Amino acid sequence: MMTNSFLGLGPHGFHRIAYTEWGDADNPHAVICVHGLTRNARDFDWLAQSLQRSCRVACMDVVGRGESDWLAHKSDYTFRQYQSDAGALIARITASRNRSGLSRWLHPRPAAPDSPGVDWVGTSMGGLIGMLVAAQPGSPIRRLVLNDVGPFIPWPALIRLKGYLGSRSRYESLDEVERWLRQACAEWGAMSDEQWRHLATYSAQPLDDGGYRLSFDPAVGAATAWGWDPDAKLGNRGLLGLELWSVWEAITCPVLVLRGAESSVLPPETVARMRDRGPPVEVIELRGVGHAPSLMQEEQIEAVRRFLLAK
Repeated sequence: MMTNSFLGLGPHGFHRIAYTEWGDADNPHAVICVHGLTRNARDFDWLAQSLQRSCRVACMDVVGRGESDWLAHKSDYTFRQYQSDAGALIARITASRNRSGLSRWLHPRPAAPDSPGVDWVGTSMGGLIGMLVAAQPGSPIRRLVLNDVGPFIPWPALIRLKGYLGSRSRYESLDEVERWLRQACAEWGAMSDEQWRHLATYSAQPLDDGGYRLSFDPAVGAATAWGWDPDAKLGNRGLLGLELWSVWEAITCPVLVLRGAESSVLPPETVARMRDRGPPVEVIELRGVGHAPSLMQEEQIEAVRRFLLAK
């Protein structure tokens, strides 16, 4: 695993986007993983470790999260910006396949597809970004994994997710961070003490005075109504919830949906409607899990591996 970065461009200048990369950089099978609203790239460490022998995996810190820059203009936290940054990462990943002749001779690989593409694994917000990118004309997304998210999210669930932003601005120790995460992310399902500590370690940044703060800009959910730009034309925001059915129907690639059986973000009625319209979709429901499956458990990892590596 290595950490890398690139520059994204927004309405008010450039910003740095960090990402972790796993596997052989010459592997033509590329997978991009994108996290939830206040999370970060290191949530995917278990999944990426499992995939790295078969795929090149890039896990992005969405701007304002993890090791990526915080934006000075908070109104720039929009899905339009997230799509632009995702496009820059896709360009970076696919362009690097054009290796030098010497590299190809020393390390021969199967030829990349005629139209270079990537697979996408997105949890919650990361899944919404994936849907938006996959719905674009000429999209390079070949396969899409939606981790407990779909084209309709009830407003009560959105408000509940946004409530996580109201956490304290300072924690005295990593132990305190971990205790908060165990409560805030309880719906992720059963996880080991090692995994909870891993989340705490990469969910917090040390302060100069010895304390810790969570590694996301609190403004990511405060700007433009949960980060949505009203000018981005992302769908109909009706009285019942956030609707992106027109986006869903524009997707043509195969889709795997992982649904926590106790999730309020992805109701069963939404899943049923997704099966009736839009792209070909496979759904796996995970018992004892709410929003969202951690992608750290073997059952969940194997489901994603099987879907991404299927011929």
